[in-house]
Amino acid sequence: MPDGSRASRPQAGPAAGPRSGRSRARTPEAVSAALPAAAAERAPAVASDNDAREPAAGAPQPEGAAGAANGGNGDGARAAAPTGHPTGPEDADGARAAAASAPAAETTAHPGPAGPDGAGHPGGGERLRFVGAATRRIARGIDLDEIVLGLCRATVPTFADAILVYLRDPLPVGDERPVGPVVLRLRRTDQLPEHVRGAGEGDAADPGAERPEPVPDLAGAAAERCEVRIGGPLAEVLRGVRPVFGDSSAARAALPELLGDERPVPDRQRTILAPLRGRRRVIGAAVFVRRPDRAAFENDDLLVAAQLATHTALGVDKAVLYGREVYIADELQRTMLPDSLPQPTGVRLASRYLPAAETARVGGDWYDAIPLPGNRVALVVGDVMGHSMTSAAIMGQLRTTAQTLAGLDLPPAEVLHHLDEQAQRLGSDRMATCMYAVYDPVAHRIVIANAGHPPPILLHRGGRAEVLRVPPGAPIGVGGVDFEAVELDAPAGATLLLYTDGLVESRLRDVWTGIEQLRERLIETARLTGPNPPPLEPLCDEVLGMLGPGDRDDDIALLAARFEGIAPSDVAYWFLDPRPQTARQARRLARRALTRWGLEELTDAVELLVSEVITNAVRYAERPITLRLLRTDVLRCEVGDDVPQLPRLRQARPSDEGGRGLYLVNRLARRWGATRLSTGKVVWFELALPSHAR
Repeated sequence: MPDGSRASRPQAGPAAGPRSGRSRARTPEAVSAALPAAAAERAPAVASDNDAREPAAGAPQPEGAAGAANGGNGDGARAAAPTGHPTGPEDADGARAAAASAPAAETTAHPGPAGPDGAGHPGGGERLRFVGAATRRIARGIDLDEIVLGLCRATVPTFADAILVYLRDPLPVGDERPVGPVVLRLRRTDQLPEHVRGAGEGDAADPGAERPEPVPDLAGAAAERCEVRIGGPLAEVLRGVRPVFGDSSAARAALPELLGDERPVPDRQRTILAPLRGRRRVIGAAVFVRRPDRAAFENDDLLVAAQLATHTALGVDKAVLYGREVYIADELQRTMLPDSLPQPTGVRLASRYLPAAETARVGGDWYDAIPLPGNRVALVVGDVMGHSMTSAAIMGQLRTTAQTLAGLDLPPAEVLHHLDEQAQRLGSDRMATCMYAVYDPVAHRIVIANAGHPPPILLHRGGRAEVLRVPPGAPIGVGGVDFEAVELDAPAGATLLLYTDGLVESRLRDVWTGIEQLRERLIETARLTGPNPPPLEPLCDEVLGMLGPGDRDDDIALLAARFEGIAPSDVAYWFLDPRPQTARQARRLARRALTRWGLEELTDAVELLVSEVITNAVRYAERPITLRLLRTDVLRCEVGDDVPQLPRLRQARPSDEGGRGLYLVNRLARRWGATRLSTGKVVWFELALPSHAR
């Protein structure tokens, strides 16, 4: 097209040459007779007809320009068809204007100049194809960096030789109304490489030839941060929403404020300042620049810039909302699961949690370890149906309920029964599976109850792995179902694995096949360490290593417990009648145990504290009192009675005859506490061992 021709003017003369092995001959009369409305209807059809093939990127360019500017990806430079009608008020105007200016003849012209001299301008159909390809590339991005990178790669060098993208800092989210001044921060710049721009290179054939003026180094010259002054020229341009040429009066005053006073701007219509407006407010600005030896922007290029700016702004809005949802999901999942596992005496714990996918970071799988009186620990793994926020919320409610029930020291079957009732109160469709186990390191026994969950696997010290036979039970939420618990041996050195079905079940295998593969994996891992049990953390990693590329259909929660137990020689246990002489008897028994363990240094403190706690229990108890001493990394004393009321620490007055027992316990003990049981309560305290006994 000769210089000075308008894109909206129908082309005269023969149509473009054959494309992809096809040609279409049209006479000049037929082309002239085509109405603008018909051209607008045909433009999308012509564009979609080219989706299956890759038309030429456009006019000849210096070798390597498109590849270097686009990272080897030519998507931004190819003329591709739009996938549908443009959206948004600005998009609709731009689409109508561009469609009305589309020529009847099919061309493969580049949206840029027709040659090195910049002669020639693209037609309306080419602009539509370029906008379609560019918006598709922008829409592919999910996060901010991908969207901004898509805009830069789609426009350089096809539409402009350089681009600067500014975004608000911080970006507003949803309906938030930011307070304070509007600050724009340079998010990304992109431009032709230096050797393509012509800097430092001359024509080898003619050393005296005039070199093209290069585009300045935008990244080094443009301001990194800009505070938009209220009522200033930049604020007026951003409020106007529509792109403007750099030589307009508004842009001449706004660009120095945005880019900095030292930043030179190409003269004439070689710069476009386009505000980026999201769904509710302006969120940034984009500056498109062409080098001096290239044809200047036309009025129709403002419509193209408006389309690019609108799609970019909407994509940024989408990315910000998606980022907020990911943050909420991460925080929700983090708060629903324990930050760290306790390490009670007699057992070592390790855990893993994996979401189903990065786009579904929350789910209903959970695990927990709850210390119980007597150095026991409750191990819980559950799975709520679904992978939504609702599933995570229900999981949190069930986990809280399980912690409360565990604090009452209820039997495992009773805990599942109350969880079932709670799930029914939450709704008729609230279904979950759960495995609840209580490990006693003194008795070396474990009690397990199951509610429709995959069975646990016990890895013995010698390397044998067995699937424990636990009655499966019905899932939580079914209602009206009894749960049955079994008591099994828990030998020292054995490892119990509790997991959710995401570890063993997928589209490629059923649950029992997965359980057998897990059992074999544990045997292979144990074989590597010989007679010693494998370390817990590497064991969990090895278990997750069995997952293949197609095995991640569900969340995965894994809880591993290594049973160490407490030796019988480190435990002293007595039943005492609630009589006035019981305190003296308890002091004598405790003194004998400390002598046997070589802990005579603790005798005075233990006798005093035991006497105070026993005296308080004798005052109210009606059934025999239990006294237990455990020697582990600390000395722990537990006194149990049948009275459910927990003692409270209070400050006794000088005239009071009593009320100082717990005050002494609080001052002398390393730690102390009281736990309510289903049959009463346990008051306990701990003392640090002497250095020679540790």
